[in-house]
Amino acid sequence: MTTIDKTATVPAPRNGGDNEGPLLEVRDLHVEFHTRDGVAKAVNGVNYSVSAGETLAVLGESGSGKSVTAQAIMGILDMPPGKIPQGEIFFRGQDMLKMSNEERRKIRGSKIAMIFQDALSSLNPVLTVGYQLGEMFRVHQGLSKKEAKLKSIELMDRVKIPAAKARVDDYPHHFSGGMRQRIMIAMAMALEPDLIIADEPTTALDVTVQAQVMDLLAELQREMNMGLILITHDLGVVADVADKIAVMYAGRIVETAPVHEIYARPAHPYTKGLLESIPRLDQKGQELFAIKGLPPNLLRMPSGCAFNPRCTAAQDICSSEIPVLHSVTEQDGSELPGRKSACHFWKETIHG
Repeated sequence: MTTIDKTATVPAPRNGGDNEGPLLEVRDLHVEFHTRDGVAKAVNGVNYSVSAGETLAVLGESGSGKSVTAQAIMGILDMPPGKIPQGEIFFRGQDMLKMSNEERRKIRGSKIAMIFQDALSSLNPVLTVGYQLGEMFRVHQGLSKKEAKLKSIELMDRVKIPAAKARVDDYPHHFSGGMRQRIMIAMAMALEPDLIIADEPTTALDVTVQAQVMDLLAELQREMNMGLILITHDLGVVADVADKIAVMYAGRIVETAPVHEIYARPAHPYTKGLLESIPRLDQKGQELFAIKGLPPNLLRMPSGCAFNPRCTAAQDICSSEIPVLHSVTEQDGSELPGRKSACHFWKETIHG
């Protein structure tokens, strides 16, 4: 797990985004899974956007809906049992949910690409990495096998895999976990997409390799001015790379904020709990904080705020009314740009 020195200066804001409007805009997205036991509402009215050159970090525990939202964007949900009963997903002003399967396929890979969290299971073990990288060029650009192989070597060089020319014919199991993740990044970057979704790209990697992978992503993003959606459960990973953060819990976004502000003053008890659970360099030897309880069963959601059974600040209203995503303000009433919280008592959390 990544550690943060909370005695250090809060991360400064980065200069992501541009003035051309968002590349991607998700509006009131709902995703359900119809099972024998009932309907699991995995995503419940998610709204977020990302612009060129901007990094949005989507945070939350397993089961919060982060990856399901990404799969809905990519059009790779298993349907059935999955279903999108409501919502819009706009890419460059076009609603992808209204596109045909063929139109979605043309966008996948060439315009929007995804980096999956488990590189070993995502790569085909019986095909060389060069063949798998080259497939992007053979299928989408009609290149010959020889031309695609040369492109694969260039990609491997670009993501800093040593001796790329000699290793292009190696198989996935010949590479370390960090190198396999670089290959996944190369595959996503192959057609120079406008937007990349990175789903837990540093899972199962040690801290040093995590940092190398995140630095590589940030470098490639700056080079190509891509939008980046970084899905993770680790606040430590995103401190230096994200521009803004969306915190998800039980299928809903419970807080949004510029990255440097959320570390300084969280406005939701769940976000506060996530921050307090990060190991701190100034508290060596002390017991780590953990949010009590478990995320709710999506088939049997608690009434009111889904977080209320685990929240130490919960009151009667929390178990009867679902909080909306409020705009967050200073104590004098002035609005904090980009800040929202779905908590009945956000004022006490941020100003308490």
